[in-house]
Formats: sequence, C-alpha cells, structure tokens
Amino acid sequence: MMRITTLFLGAAALTVAGCTAPTQETQRPGKVGNLPANVASLAAPNQDLSTAHLRSEDGCYWYQHSGPVETTMVPLRAVGGNPICTRSAA
Repeated sequence: MMRITTLFLGAAALTVAGCTAPTQETQRPGKVGNLPANVASLAAPNQDLSTAHLRSEDGCYWYQHSGPVETTMVPLRAVGGNPICTRSAA
C-alpha cells in the first residue's frame, strides 16, 4: 500500500511540474532604444522597445520579437492594435 501511495504522489508531482510553462519577459523595462518619447508612450506593453526602429521601406516602427522557436521582426503596435507608422499606408 505504501509503495502505491508513493508511486501515485510521484506521478502527481511530475504531472503538475509538467503543466508549468516557462515565462519569458518580452519587454526590457527602462530601455527604450532610439524611439522618440511620443512613440514609446503609444506602444502597447510586452514589446521590446530597446530593439525598435523606424523602417524607411514602409515608414513604420518594427521591433525584434524573440519567440520560443524563432526571433523575427514584427510591427510595433499601439494599445489599440494598430501599427505605429509615421505616414498612413497607401
């Protein structure tokens, strides 16, 4: 009986440990990079502002997003979800 209880508790502990996901902080607090203050104030949370820059190709700000599989450039977005650009897209 004792062996079954120990086995059950061990299996339960492994199950619970497997359910926890590693957390990844996307935004580095206090680092804004080369962004103007008004652009930084528009940006939604959880974006890495230290890597954000203005792309001349489209006139929008982009930042480096480091995901669990790959690192890629994505548009910097405002709180409402719209991309932050210096000119409207044609």
